[in-house]
Amino acid sequence: MFEVTTVHIMIRLTLATVIAGIIGSDREYKNRPAGIRTHILVCLGACVIAMIQQEIAAQNVQFALHHLAIATTIRSDQARLIAQVVSGIGFLGAGTIVVTRHKIQGLTTAASLWATAGIGLAIGMGYYQIAVISAVFVIFVIVFLKKIIHINTLKKIEIKYKHKLETKEFIQTYFEEHHIQIRDVNFSVTQNERDTIYTNVYRIEIPREMQYSEIVEDISMNKNIMTIRMVSI
Repeated sequence: MFEVTTVHIMIRLTLATVIAGIIGSDREYKNRPAGIRTHILVCLGACVIAMIQQEIAAQNVQFALHHLAIATTIRSDQARLIAQVVSGIGFLGAGTIVVTRHKIQGLTTAASLWATAGIGLAIGMGYYQIAVISAVFVIFVIVFLKKIIHINTLKKIEIKYKHKLETKEFIQTYFEEHHIQIRDVNFSVTQNERDTIYTNVYRIEIPREMQYSEIVEDISMNKNIMTIRMVSI
């Protein structure tokens, strides 16, 4: 068991960021609730707490070696309160997650709370190197990562329309003109007394410079479009 040095802290946090980023990028591309930042923040928080635990163990060993006379009479578990904080912060984080019909919000906030709790533990225990370096990584992920790395996430959009050939051609032309890639499409048809309603559910990849709201607004302008909305992927 050895003391956690600055080099160890940097290597571990960097590795945690890279590995969690790779996993999170796949989830973000597929438009899952937890994306790249959420994965990195959770991994960083776990890494911080693990380093604190190792530092505690190293200090206990050093204490025992230097105070052999009293080491056998002292029983202490310094990590006990840390465990309570780690589990307790989960309830606070859960309160920031909002689940709606088509979207989950607040996962990154919950993850940042958990990572921040780990940093607070490091400060409280006096492990300032762990706290400061970890804080730099967490702040970088929250503030700058989204600006540096942009992943074109998949969106699932449902369009209900009338007049099949005319409207389908309009939708296809719109996607081609705006460089929207269609990854998958499902069709269904319903009939009522007045009209035949066609429903297409597209899984699309939107270009970086384009907003989802633009697509909804533009396509909804067509007179044959009855409903357009994003659905859970």
